Amino acid sequence: MSKITKSSTAEYFAKNLQQVGFSSPLKAVLTTLKEAVDNSLDACEQFEILPDLDIEVIKVGNGSTKNTDLVKITVEDNGPGIDPDDIAKVFGEYLASSKFGKGQCSRGQQGIGISAATTWAQMTNARGVQVISKTKSMRKALSAQVDVDIKTNTGIVKNKEMIDWKNKVSGTRVEFLMDGRIQLNGDGGLQTYIEGTALLNPHVTMKFKLGDMDWQKTDRVSDVSPVLPEATLPHPHTFKLGEFITHATLYGKISLSKFLKTGFSRVTDSSITDFVKHGMPKSLIEKPITSLSEEEFKKVFQAVQAAPLIAPSTKSVLTVGEDSLSKSINRLGKVDFFSVVTRKPTICDFKPVVVEVALARFISRGEEGSPVQLLRFANRVPLQFDKSGCAITWAIESVNWKAYGLPQPKESLPQGPYVFAVSIVSPFIKFKNASKETIDASEELVEEIRRALMQAGQKLSRHIKHEMKEADLERKLAHIEQFGPILVEKLVLLAGANDARKKKAEEGLKKILGRDSQDASAQLEMAQSKLLEQKKKEAKKQGIELEDEDSGAPADDDSGADEDSAKKPTKKHKK
Repeated sequence: MSKITKSSTAEYFAKNLQQVGFSSPLKAVLTTLKEAVDNSLDACEQFEILPDLDIEVIKVGNGSTKNTDLVKITVEDNGPGIDPDDIAKVFGEYLASSKFGKGQCSRGQQGIGISAATTWAQMTNARGVQVISKTKSMRKALSAQVDVDIKTNTGIVKNKEMIDWKNKVSGTRVEFLMDGRIQLNGDGGLQTYIEGTALLNPHVTMKFKLGDMDWQKTDRVSDVSPVLPEATLPHPHTFKLGEFITHATLYGKISLSKFLKTGFSRVTDSSITDFVKHGMPKSLIEKPITSLSEEEFKKVFQAVQAAPLIAPSTKSVLTVGEDSLSKSINRLGKVDFFSVVTRKPTICDFKPVVVEVALARFISRGEEGSPVQLLRFANRVPLQFDKSGCAITWAIESVNWKAYGLPQPKESLPQGPYVFAVSIVSPFIKFKNASKETIDASEELVEEIRRALMQAGQKLSRHIKHEMKEADLERKLAHIEQFGPILVEKLVLLAGANDARKKKAEEGLKKILGRDSQDASAQLEMAQSKLLEQKKKEAKKQGIELEDEDSGAPADDDSGADEDSAKKPTKKHKK
């Protein structure tokens, strides 16, 4: 019989890095950048610091493996810095995170991503990550290399030294050298990631150099750092039996009733009474959970699932907000029209969720016959791979966009020079895999996304109808102006009239056509006046100054949904 061996967490992930976003050289570069930026933004928000990020992703040589480049990825922030005693854990140890299982709307959750980036760099370039960190209490900054000890899942700190760091009060700088490939545009592009991060984080300033591009800068449009809501406990109705038992092991030797009240949200003394009514043995209430058998745990779990419970609170979610999102859109390019919707926080599958949608038409972006550009976000982090299986994609494809004026092939994304940005924020987002690129689609979540999309679609539809009316009036006016003189000339020829009659006919026809022309002009001017007044009103409300009459602005809000559009999706979602 062969000997059974035990592997560390680091050893498992080192052999399965594709599960956490390192399945190709291209994805390795993007995932590393995302994890570094996520850590910086989370740290800044935790300490209410407006983030200033310097980002550089460049090719510096040939990679160690075939068809790869040696890529340097550098991210520097002005955050609180990392305590020297924690650097090894943060960058070299898997599942070491202050946010693990905390139930907060932070970007990072599991403590896997940045350690996986260190592992990839170590495996492809024989060195992990170079870190410079300084907290406010430190006179000098600490510079060190961190590697991952694969066998023991611990971080190893090498070449430690204290350095002067550009008079920086506090901050962190990470530098990775790894095998990879740089792609700027498209779903997996670095430029796409930067744009998405700028859109959902209006309080961020980013200076960046990607590939052969020159240095660029995106300035913040909001001076307000998001206030992170308090962490929330999970709702018991979201658990499976095995998860329920595992969750109990985290609480040590406490009574069952105390575990239920302190380990979950919405469980009170009256809830315990309801659990007993639904089959939980009363004798177990004060029994230590460490002494419960598997069969007893099963009885408790079944009673908890059968008993009615109040839905969890929605106070644990945060939003970017329609005002900030409207300002942030303009950082991506010149916008002809945009529509922004922030839904009220709600409960989907016993989890607090908020959905935000932005639809924008850019003047020099995309083509009429191509699909819209879709930007997906989970807790304000761009999702750039595995688009087809995501709840956001399914929701968009299930909406009848033809009713809102956009062409749409069957069960596909609509078409046109638009950007569709959809953001899901929740302390308990369920992803399909550890790389966190695809949101699992439940019927409740897909329907909530659909409602937000339809609200934004109604604004878009009204704008398109205004444009069509304007274009129709312009065509009528041009028709009159073009064919009026020709009509007079032909009438004179047919009647054999003299010059006096010709002149009289011209004057008479001009009078008739002039009256029609004036009516058309009056209607056109009225439509233009109303549209401009509406744009100015919305722009003033959102704090945006219109440059000229062609500047885009959203139509009035309409929280209702069209009856035809609100039907359940006909597309069957795979579980």
